Amino acid sequence: MNKERTTGLAGQIQERAKEIFSEVVALRREIHVHPELSYEEVRTTSLIIDNLLALGITPEKPLLDTGVVALVKGTHKSSTGKVVALRADIDALPLNEENQHGFCSLESGKMHACGHDMHTAMLLGAAKILSGMNDKLAGDVLLVFQPAEEKAPGGAKPFLDAGLFKTYNPSIIIGQHCFPNVESGKVALCRGSFMAAADELYFTVTGQGGHASAPHKAADPVLASAHIITAVQHLVSRVVSPFEPAVVSIASIHGGNATNVIPRQVTMSGTMRTMNEELRSQLQERLNQTVTHVAIALGVDAELEIRQGYPVLYNNPVVTETAETVCKEYLGTENVLNCEPIMTAEDFAYYLQECPGTFWQIGTGMGDNDKSNTLHSPTFNPEERALETGSGLLAYAALRFLELLQ
Repeated sequence: MNKERTTGLAGQIQERAKEIFSEVVALRREIHVHPELSYEEVRTTSLIIDNLLALGITPEKPLLDTGVVALVKGTHKSSTGKVVALRADIDALPLNEENQHGFCSLESGKMHACGHDMHTAMLLGAAKILSGMNDKLAGDVLLVFQPAEEKAPGGAKPFLDAGLFKTYNPSIIIGQHCFPNVESGKVALCRGSFMAAADELYFTVTGQGGHASAPHKAADPVLASAHIITAVQHLVSRVVSPFEPAVVSIASIHGGNATNVIPRQVTMSGTMRTMNEELRSQLQERLNQTVTHVAIALGVDAELEIRQGYPVLYNNPVVTETAETVCKEYLGTENVLNCEPIMTAEDFAYYLQECPGTFWQIGTGMGDNDKSNTLHSPTFNPEERALETGSGLLAYAALRFLELLQ
């Protein structure tokens, strides 16, 4: 494709993204006001369906109780029947919003604090753009509005198990996530391992309760729990290579309710995050060994339950390199950044195990380094101009990748 043609296409989509910006903002705010938790996104699903139907896009047969899948079908004469998938997650988080703007959540204990309202609105914006450009699409665009990213086992794997990729066979899948540390109007990409595998850890330490004045007559699970916490941290510093990212955090501990009673039992929970599957398996084994041995040494019983979370999110290097070029065509070189891997987890990783693709950071920051404007915060407040950037970029990326797949 020649440069003039590419530049002209980017300009057309940019103009269209500007034209529909107010509509996309209204969609985002409607979703934000009525957040729904994982597996409960009934209202959001209906909103997505209604908007797609208004564009002349008929949703496909439902795969799960919530979520939507739809196809924007290309009619370009050079169409090869290839499919590019675009994904947005649609669920909210269980916390109370503390912002002061005029479209705060009306649902007690529920908030779009991770930007999924933005993701959903941007993908609907891309659908609005692409629905008027069928004759320029050298293939089909699969729109994936996925439920339940925030709660394991997530919605991605159930979508796949229900036949998403077997039915539509995408050649490439693309996703994006709001990031307040990236300025609005910019994107950041990372090749290879980008986001961590995350496993949940649940400890139960059982001893013999007793009077706090006579600890020698008890088997103290509080003391044993403290030793387990310390020993677990040694795994990261003494088992894991200093060149390999790994995090083990014990985030809660519960036991006892009086100052003079040694309790019978203590429970703890936390998370383990790793950047490769081999290390993940090794640390799981060593965690179990460590907990067992510390418990034996201190005369208590201890059990560890490890609940497998999302796998490592691995961005296909070739697809990501191409995506960098495509993003630069659309946004300009100065607005496309490289970013470091991060230890948060995302079930988009499951898609990338089955299909080449990439997952980038879409900037929603305002350039003021406001520490209250962070993901999963009750004051998360993304800059809405990112909706224009994200809608247009998704549409342009889908169109360009279909051309490149010929």
